[in-house]
Amino acid sequence: MGQAWGFGRYGGPEVQEFFDRPDPVPGRGEVLIRVDVAGVNPLDHIVRSGLVDGLDGGRPFPRVLGMEAAGTVLALGEDVDGLEVGDAVFGFALTGGGTYAETTVLSAPNTARIPAGLSAAVAATLPVAGTTAVDALDQLGLPAGATVLVNGVGGGVGLAVARLAAGRELRVIGTGSTAKREAAEAIGVRFIDYTAGDVVAAAGELVPDGFDGIVDLVGGTSLRAVAPLARDTRNVIAVGDSSVSDLGGRFVERRLDRENLERSARLALDGVLAPVITAVHPFSDALAALAAVENGHASGKVVIKVA
Repeated sequence: MGQAWGFGRYGGPEVQEFFDRPDPVPGRGEVLIRVDVAGVNPLDHIVRSGLVDGLDGGRPFPRVLGMEAAGTVLALGEDVDGLEVGDAVFGFALTGGGTYAETTVLSAPNTARIPAGLSAAVAATLPVAGTTAVDALDQLGLPAGATVLVNGVGGGVGLAVARLAAGRELRVIGTGSTAKREAAEAIGVRFIDYTAGDVVAAAGELVPDGFDGIVDLVGGTSLRAVAPLARDTRNVIAVGDSSVSDLGGRFVERRLDRENLERSARLALDGVLAPVITAVHPFSDALAALAAVENGHASGKVVIKVA
């Protein structure tokens, strides 16, 4: 038996609870891991709210929260290649196992070994934030010296995009709330505080000829406000709002495979994609960890140390 943090029905934070469950049995193409660190993402509370389908693997309630983790392989299901018991790994729980738990199952094709020299805490941030940053900037394909606007730069994905963009010698301007300024400016972002005035006007003053690319992490009316700042709307990449196509932009094309995980890990080792981890919560404090992300108060990446 092991402990897990999840939810007994769809709803708000009030449906969350700790509960005991037997160690899951890895199915075909899965690995059972002891979780060392779980990453916390906005998608976690969106799944809990019941607003998305297809991420629960058909599992009954109570369901475990979390989509990404780093840990140690305890057992292999059938048809698992490239991983062994005892490997330190990181990856996605794409079949509904959740990651806010002492043990869980990860999808083997979406799991990779942690390279020597990379901590479990850093590895646990890469499946969502790290690979999203790589995918978005690969789609843009901007040359060195180009200017990119990161709309919503203060969160885990936004700071990952900004850091990777700087590593590609792009000029990075980012928007966010006042609380996100320090973390963004610490990695060289030219910051625009959206609580202090007209974001579009401020961005236009900084880059009067238009941005070479925009990575949007906010969506909705904010996306519609900043999209016209792009010199070519095809170079507006949205991470969370698929309606970007109505503006002439593109939704991020996600690559969740082992190859992309390994690439993100190499970039992290080289310091090009070093995540900004601003909070490490003990497992007993999982409620506060998710609340910080759900309430929008967290800058950078929040993780839960389980083991």
